[in-house]
Amino acid sequence: MCAVLMVIRQRGSILVSILAILVCGVAGGVAAWAAVRALALDGVPGALVAAVIGMVVATALWAGGIAMLRALGGIR
Repeated sequence: MCAVLMVIRQRGSILVSILAILVCGVAGGVAAWAAVRALALDGVPGALVAAVIGMVVATALWAGGIAMLRALGGIR
């Protein structure tokens, strides 16, 4: 019985992680698109700037979410 509950909890944890990754990635992509559009960049320079900004924003959101959950006691 305990093993079944562990499997269910692990699946839930994986699904939450996947959802969080998608949310952070979309937010990073939107921020990158907005920055590239505001800077009026296109082509390769626009793509490079978008990639860097998108990854930085997505990583910052992920790290901020983890820090918040740890501070609130949601995870160890």
